[in-house]
Amino acid sequence: MQLASSTDGVQVAVHDLGGDGPPVLFSHATGLLGMLYLPLARELGGYHGFAIDYRGHGDASAPSNGRFDWNGMRDDALAVLDALELHDLYGFGHSMGGAVLLMTELVRPGTFRALALYEPIVFPPDRPHMDGPPPIVVGARRRRPEFPSRDAAFENFSSKPPLNVLTPEVLRLYVDHGFRDTPTGTVRLKCEPEYEARTFEENMSFDTYSYLADVTCPVLVMAEPPQDLSPSMSAEETAARLARGRYHRFEQLDHFGPLEDPAAVAAVVADFFASA
Repeated sequence: MQLASSTDGVQVAVHDLGGDGPPVLFSHATGLLGMLYLPLARELGGYHGFAIDYRGHGDASAPSNGRFDWNGMRDDALAVLDALELHDLYGFGHSMGGAVLLMTELVRPGTFRALALYEPIVFPPDRPHMDGPPPIVVGARRRRPEFPSRDAAFENFSSKPPLNVLTPEVLRLYVDHGFRDTPTGTVRLKCEPEYEARTFEENMSFDTYSYLADVTCPVLVMAEPPQDLSPSMSAEETAARLARGRYHRFEQLDHFGPLEDPAAVAAVVADFFASA
Protein backbone atom coordinates (compact mmCIF):
# COMPACT_ATOMS: atom_id res chain seq x y z
CA MET A 1 0.00 0.00 0.00
CA GLN A 2 1.13 3.54 -0.78
CA LEU A 3 -0.26 6.84 0.50
CA ALA A 4 -0.78 10.02 -1.50
CA SER A 5 -1.54 13.49 -0.13
CA SER A 6 -4.85 14.95 -1.31
CA THR A 7 -6.91 18.01 -0.38
CA ASP A 8 -8.57 18.56 3.03
CA GLY A 9 -5.68 16.85 4.79
CA VAL A 10 -6.58 13.45 3.31
CA GLN A 11 -4.04 10.68 2.90
CA VAL A 12 -5.36 8.54 0.05
CA ALA A 13 -4.44 4.86 -0.07
CA VAL A 14 -3.61 3.00 -3.26
CA HIS A 15 -3.05 -0.74 -3.52
CA ASP A 16 -0.95 -2.52 -6.13
CA LEU A 17 -3.08 -5.39 -7.44
CA GLY A 18 -0.26 -6.81 -9.52
CA GLY A 19 -0.22 -7.98 -13.10
CA ASP A 20 1.83 -7.13 -16.17
CA GLY A 21 0.87 -4.72 -18.92
CA PRO A 22 -0.70 -1.27 -19.20
CA PRO A 23 -1.93 0.24 -15.92
CA VAL A 24 -5.59 0.16 -14.89
CA LEU A 25 -6.91 2.27 -12.02
CA PHE A 26 -9.81 0.61 -10.14
CA SER A 27 -12.20 3.09 -8.55
CA HIS A 28 -14.60 1.74 -5.90
CA ALA A 29 -18.23 2.32 -5.00
CA THR A 30 -19.46 4.19 -1.92
CA GLY A 31 -18.93 2.29 1.31
CA LEU A 32 -16.53 -0.18 -0.30
CA LEU A 33 -12.75 -0.22 -0.86
CA GLY A 34 -10.17 -0.87 -3.52
CA MET A 35 -9.06 -4.36 -2.51
CA LEU A 36 -12.48 -5.78 -3.38
CA TYR A 37 -11.58 -5.46 -7.07
CA LEU A 38 -8.61 -7.82 -6.81
CA PRO A 39 -10.58 -10.78 -8.30
CA LEU A 40 -11.77 -8.56 -11.15
CA ALA A 41 -8.21 -7.38 -11.84
CA ARG A 42 -6.99 -10.97 -11.82
CA GLU A 43 -9.73 -12.05 -14.23
CA LEU A 44 -9.00 -9.13 -16.54
CA GLY A 45 -5.38 -10.20 -17.05
CA GLY A 46 -2.80 -8.51 -19.26
CA TYR A 47 -2.87 -5.30 -17.21
CA HIS A 48 -1.24 -3.92 -14.07
CA GLY A 49 -3.96 -3.04 -11.59
CA PHE A 50 -3.96 -0.29 -8.99
CA ALA A 51 -6.91 0.27 -6.64
CA ILE A 52 -7.67 3.47 -4.78
CA ASP A 53 -9.28 3.93 -1.35
CA TYR A 54 -11.13 7.25 -1.35
CA ARG A 55 -11.34 9.56 1.66
CA GLY A 56 -12.94 7.89 4.65
CA HIS A 57 -12.91 4.50 2.95
CA GLY A 58 -10.55 1.58 3.48
CA ASP A 59 -7.05 2.69 4.45
CA ALA A 60 -7.51 6.35 3.46
CA SER A 61 -7.97 8.99 6.14
CA ALA A 62 -11.12 11.07 6.57
CA PRO A 63 -11.16 14.73 5.47
CA SER A 64 -10.28 17.25 8.18
CA ASN A 65 -13.34 19.35 7.34
CA GLY A 66 -15.76 16.41 7.59
CA ARG A 67 -17.00 16.93 4.03
CA PHE A 68 -17.34 14.07 1.58
CA ASP A 69 -18.32 15.91 -1.60
CA TRP A 70 -17.26 14.15 -4.77
CA ASN A 71 -14.99 16.97 -5.89
CA GLY A 72 -12.80 15.78 -3.04
CA MET A 73 -12.95 12.22 -4.36
CA ARG A 74 -11.78 13.56 -7.72
CA ASP A 75 -8.90 15.28 -5.93
CA ASP A 76 -8.05 11.91 -4.35
CA ALA A 77 -7.87 10.27 -7.78
CA LEU A 78 -5.66 13.06 -9.11
CA ALA A 79 -3.38 12.71 -6.07
CA VAL A 80 -2.89 9.01 -6.79
CA LEU A 81 -2.20 9.63 -10.48
CA ASP A 82 0.44 12.20 -9.57
CA ALA A 83 2.02 10.13 -6.80
CA LEU A 84 2.36 7.03 -8.98
CA GLU A 85 3.12 9.08 -12.10
CA LEU A 86 0.46 7.15 -13.99
CA HIS A 87 -0.19 8.28 -17.54
CA ASP A 88 -2.01 6.90 -20.58
CA LEU A 89 -3.84 4.38 -18.44
CA TYR A 90 -7.17 2.60 -18.41
CA GLY A 91 -9.78 3.04 -15.73
CA PHE A 92 -12.48 0.87 -14.20
CA GLY A 93 -15.07 2.59 -12.05
CA HIS A 94 -17.99 1.19 -10.08
CA SER A 95 -20.95 3.35 -9.05
CA MET A 96 -19.49 6.44 -7.32
CA GLY A 97 -16.07 5.35 -8.57
CA GLY A 98 -17.30 5.55 -12.16
CA ALA A 99 -18.54 9.10 -11.71
CA VAL A 100 -15.24 10.10 -10.11
CA LEU A 101 -13.24 8.79 -13.07
CA LEU A 102 -15.42 10.81 -15.44
CA MET A 103 -14.86 13.91 -13.29
CA THR A 104 -11.12 13.22 -13.33
CA GLU A 105 -11.05 12.96 -17.13
CA LEU A 106 -13.04 16.18 -17.41
CA VAL A 107 -10.57 18.23 -15.36
CA ARG A 108 -7.51 16.52 -16.86
CA PRO A 109 -8.40 15.47 -20.43
CA GLY A 110 -6.33 12.67 -21.89
CA THR A 111 -5.66 10.98 -18.56
CA PHE A 112 -7.38 7.77 -19.63
CA ARG A 113 -7.03 5.75 -22.81
CA ALA A 114 -10.45 4.28 -22.10
CA LEU A 115 -12.90 3.97 -19.21
CA ALA A 116 -15.05 0.96 -18.32
CA LEU A 117 -17.77 2.03 -15.89
CA TYR A 118 -20.32 -0.11 -14.10
CA GLU A 119 -23.46 1.90 -13.26
CA PRO A 120 -21.70 5.24 -12.75
CA ILE A 121 -23.71 7.69 -10.65
CA VAL A 122 -24.62 10.19 -13.34
CA PHE A 123 -28.20 11.37 -13.01
CA PRO A 124 -29.96 13.91 -15.23
CA PRO A 125 -31.05 17.09 -13.42
CA ASP A 126 -34.73 16.29 -13.92
CA ARG A 127 -34.57 12.84 -12.32
CA PRO A 128 -37.47 12.02 -9.95
CA HIS A 129 -36.89 12.79 -6.29
CA MET A 130 -38.50 11.16 -3.30
CA ASP A 131 -39.71 12.89 -0.17
CA GLY A 132 -37.43 12.67 2.82
CA PRO A 133 -33.92 11.20 3.01
CA PRO A 134 -33.13 8.47 0.48
CA PRO A 135 -33.36 4.94 1.91
CA ILE A 136 -29.73 4.31 0.96
CA VAL A 137 -28.65 7.16 3.26
CA VAL A 138 -30.88 5.98 6.10
CA GLY A 139 -29.55 2.43 5.65
CA ALA A 140 -25.94 3.61 5.73
CA ARG A 141 -26.41 5.42 9.03
CA ARG A 142 -28.04 2.33 10.52
CA ARG A 143 -25.28 0.01 9.37
CA ARG A 144 -23.82 -2.12 12.12
CA PRO A 145 -20.20 -0.95 12.48
CA GLU A 146 -18.73 -3.45 14.93
CA PHE A 147 -18.55 -7.24 15.30
CA PRO A 148 -16.87 -9.67 17.69
CA SER A 149 -14.61 -10.95 14.91
CA ARG A 150 -14.09 -10.91 11.15
CA ASP A 151 -15.67 -14.36 10.94
CA ALA A 152 -18.76 -13.02 12.69
CA ALA A 153 -18.90 -10.13 10.24
CA PHE A 154 -18.53 -12.52 7.30
CA GLU A 155 -21.38 -14.71 8.58
CA ASN A 156 -23.60 -11.67 9.09
CA PHE A 157 -23.05 -10.16 5.64
CA SER A 158 -23.26 -13.48 3.80
CA SER A 159 -26.76 -14.15 5.14
CA LYS A 160 -28.57 -10.93 4.21
CA PRO A 161 -28.80 -8.31 1.44
CA PRO A 162 -27.15 -6.44 -0.03
CA LEU A 163 -23.70 -7.98 0.40
CA ASN A 164 -24.86 -11.60 0.26
CA VAL A 165 -24.60 -11.42 -3.54
CA LEU A 166 -20.81 -10.94 -3.39
CA THR A 167 -18.64 -13.93 -4.18
CA PRO A 168 -17.19 -15.55 -1.04
CA GLU A 169 -13.73 -14.35 -2.04
CA VAL A 170 -14.87 -10.75 -2.43
CA LEU A 171 -16.81 -10.81 0.84
CA ARG A 172 -13.74 -12.21 2.61
CA LEU A 173 -11.67 -9.36 1.17
CA TYR A 174 -14.30 -6.96 2.52
CA VAL A 175 -14.10 -8.24 6.09
CA ASP A 176 -10.31 -8.75 5.98
CA HIS A 177 -9.46 -5.30 4.59
CA GLY A 178 -12.55 -3.24 5.43
CA PHE A 179 -12.36 -3.69 9.21
CA ARG A 180 -9.78 -2.62 11.77
CA ASP A 181 -8.99 -4.25 15.08
CA THR A 182 -10.11 -2.41 18.21
CA PRO A 183 -8.36 -2.32 21.61
CA THR A 184 -11.20 -4.38 23.09
CA GLY A 185 -10.65 -7.27 20.67
CA THR A 186 -13.56 -6.57 18.34
CA VAL A 187 -13.40 -5.40 14.71
CA ARG A 188 -14.91 -2.18 13.39
CA LEU A 189 -15.65 -0.87 9.91
CA LYS A 190 -12.94 1.40 8.57
CA CYS A 191 -15.61 3.31 6.65
CA GLU A 192 -17.77 4.62 9.48
CA PRO A 193 -21.52 4.58 8.77
CA GLU A 194 -21.59 8.38 8.98
CA TYR A 195 -18.83 8.64 6.36
CA GLU A 196 -20.79 6.38 4.01
CA ALA A 197 -24.03 8.32 4.57
CA ARG A 198 -22.36 11.66 3.89
CA THR A 199 -20.77 10.31 0.73
CA PHE A 200 -24.20 9.24 -0.54
CA GLU A 201 -25.65 12.64 0.38
CA GLU A 202 -23.01 14.47 -1.64
CA ASN A 203 -23.56 12.49 -4.84
CA MET A 204 -24.71 15.52 -6.81
CA SER A 205 -21.91 17.85 -5.72
CA PHE A 206 -20.70 17.98 -9.35
CA ASP A 207 -22.94 18.12 -12.42
CA THR A 208 -21.23 15.39 -14.43
CA TYR A 209 -24.30 14.84 -16.62
CA SER A 210 -24.10 18.26 -18.32
CA TYR A 211 -20.48 17.68 -19.36
CA LEU A 212 -20.61 14.10 -20.64
CA ALA A 213 -20.08 15.18 -24.25
CA ASP A 214 -16.75 16.72 -23.23
CA VAL A 215 -15.34 13.30 -22.28
CA THR A 216 -13.61 12.29 -25.50
CA CYS A 217 -11.95 8.99 -24.60
CA PRO A 218 -13.83 5.73 -25.31
CA VAL A 219 -16.19 4.88 -22.45
CA LEU A 220 -18.09 1.65 -21.84
CA VAL A 221 -21.13 1.98 -19.56
CA MET A 222 -22.34 -1.31 -18.10
CA ALA A 223 -25.47 -1.90 -16.05
CA GLU A 224 -28.10 -4.30 -14.85
CA PRO A 225 -31.56 -4.13 -16.47
CA PRO A 226 -33.08 -0.73 -15.67
CA GLN A 227 -34.55 -0.43 -12.17
CA ASP A 228 -36.58 2.50 -10.86
CA LEU A 229 -34.62 5.14 -8.94
CA SER A 230 -31.33 3.35 -9.53
CA PRO A 231 -28.24 4.23 -11.62
CA SER A 232 -29.22 1.53 -14.10
CA MET A 233 -32.12 3.76 -15.21
CA SER A 234 -29.78 6.37 -16.70
CA ALA A 235 -26.92 4.12 -17.81
CA GLU A 236 -27.93 3.83 -21.46
CA GLU A 237 -28.61 7.56 -21.68
CA THR A 238 -25.22 8.27 -20.12
CA ALA A 239 -23.52 6.16 -22.77
CA ALA A 240 -25.45 7.93 -25.53
CA ARG A 241 -24.44 11.39 -24.34
CA LEU A 242 -20.74 10.53 -24.25
CA ALA A 243 -18.68 11.41 -27.32
CA ARG A 244 -17.50 7.80 -27.71
CA GLY A 245 -19.80 5.93 -25.40
CA ARG A 246 -20.97 2.31 -25.58
CA TYR A 247 -23.58 0.52 -23.51
CA HIS A 248 -23.67 -3.09 -22.29
CA ARG A 249 -26.46 -4.64 -20.24
CA PHE A 250 -25.97 -7.63 -17.94
CA GLU A 251 -29.26 -9.50 -17.62
CA GLN A 252 -28.33 -11.58 -14.55
CA LEU A 253 -26.38 -9.11 -12.40
CA ASP A 254 -27.36 -6.25 -10.11
CA HIS A 255 -25.62 -3.09 -8.89
CA PHE A 256 -22.84 -5.16 -7.32
CA GLY A 257 -22.12 -6.93 -10.63
CA PRO A 258 -18.31 -6.54 -10.68
CA LEU A 259 -18.17 -8.11 -7.23
CA GLU A 260 -20.74 -10.85 -7.75
CA ASP A 261 -19.39 -12.16 -11.07
CA PRO A 262 -15.89 -10.74 -11.68
CA ALA A 263 -15.22 -13.13 -14.56
CA ALA A 264 -18.31 -12.10 -16.55
CA VAL A 265 -17.60 -8.39 -16.11
CA ALA A 266 -13.88 -8.82 -16.85
CA ALA A 267 -14.65 -10.59 -20.13
CA VAL A 268 -16.70 -7.63 -21.37
CA VAL A 269 -14.14 -5.10 -20.14
CA ALA A 270 -11.25 -6.98 -21.76
CA ASP A 271 -13.00 -6.98 -25.15
CA PHE A 272 -13.70 -3.27 -24.81
CA PHE A 273 -10.16 -2.30 -23.78
CA ALA A 274 -8.76 -4.36 -26.67
CA SER A 275 -10.88 -2.48 -29.18
CA ALA A 276 -10.70 1.00 -27.66
